[in-house]
Amino acid sequence: MCRNTVPLHNFEPAATDAECHDAALQFVRKIAGTTKPSRANQAVFDEAVEQIAHATRHLIDGLVTTAAPKTREHEAAKRQARSAERYEAIRVYQQEKRAARAAS
Repeated sequence: MCRNTVPLHNFEPAATDAECHDAALQFVRKIAGTTKPSRANQAVFDEAVEQIAHATRHLIDGLVTTAAPKTREHEAAKRQARSAERYEAIRVYQQEKRAARAAS
């Protein structure tokens, strides 16, 4: 869905309620198509965030795995590495495009 959506399952320490709320807020913002709802929609927006945060907490607490728990620092480093690769590829592409334009 979004590149900055991160998994919350199988971390040590476990995902916090704040992380579940933040994930729910991001989801509702994406679905609603707005980062800040109008005053007329604020109540329904907040209710959706709370319901999804509750469902997220329930899901995370109910999942089981035999895999070793992950660390947030290691997962963040992997995300940063993927991002750096992606931005480097974009930079190289743009440089090649400029060179091709200059050559013609």
